[in-house]
Amino acid sequence: MAQSTLRKITMAVLAPAMAFGATVGLAATPAAAAVWNSCAQYGNTSLNGYTLYNNIWGSGAGAQCIWANSGTNWGVNANHPNTGGIKSYPNSKKVINKSITSLTSLSSSYNVSVPSSGAYNTSYDIWDTDYDYEIMLWVNKTGPVGPIGSSQGSVTVGGHSWNVFKGTNGANEVFSFIRTSNSNSGTVNILPILKWIKDTKGWMGNETIGDVQFGFEITSSSGGLDFAANNVTVSGG
Repeated sequence: MAQSTLRKITMAVLAPAMAFGATVGLAATPAAAAVWNSCAQYGNTSLNGYTLYNNIWGSGAGAQCIWANSGTNWGVNANHPNTGGIKSYPNSKKVINKSITSLTSLSSSYNVSVPSSGAYNTSYDIWDTDYDYEIMLWVNKTGPVGPIGSSQGSVTVGGHSWNVFKGTNGANEVFSFIRTSNSNSGTVNILPILKWIKDTKGWMGNETIGDVQFGFEITSSSGGLDFAANNVTVSGG
């Protein structure tokens, strides 16, 4: 599901860290090893060329704490109520700032550990520098969650098979690629997906790609659930 205008703003501008709800204890092993952690609503830091965000942005959210051992190894413990609507998108971000035609490669590898309950998706969120277009790549999903927009059929591109949706959240165009089966590890070749949107479908022009984010879009995680990005890297440019 695409982020709201509020989430768009928090992605573009680093909001001041602020306390948010009751503190939820971090998982024992990550907390002991973590070089950084935060329970602030918009807690963020930069590590190894990546920016990490706690990013609790939705209404009716509960508590959530983020930890990180590095820019590519991090996770959260989230306790959001069993209600509808996205509560948070904790994520890591790599800045690209190159146009689609000037990119020679852009790919990412992911390895995650996610709960079997709750409602969430594990996804890439890719933005152009003007925040006019949002490309979401869902690699797994659990519970009653779904993308914005209408179905555009299926395609195999970037090393995966996807069901494609196209719509708008009122602030920007949203193109969602939902993997046809759940995956907790793999590599996504992002550049062919961008070229498919631009050249094959003509849905956008030669946009400058700004942010490549990867994280967990959490709707509910009642009781406190753990999400971990064991190793997530973005390469190319």
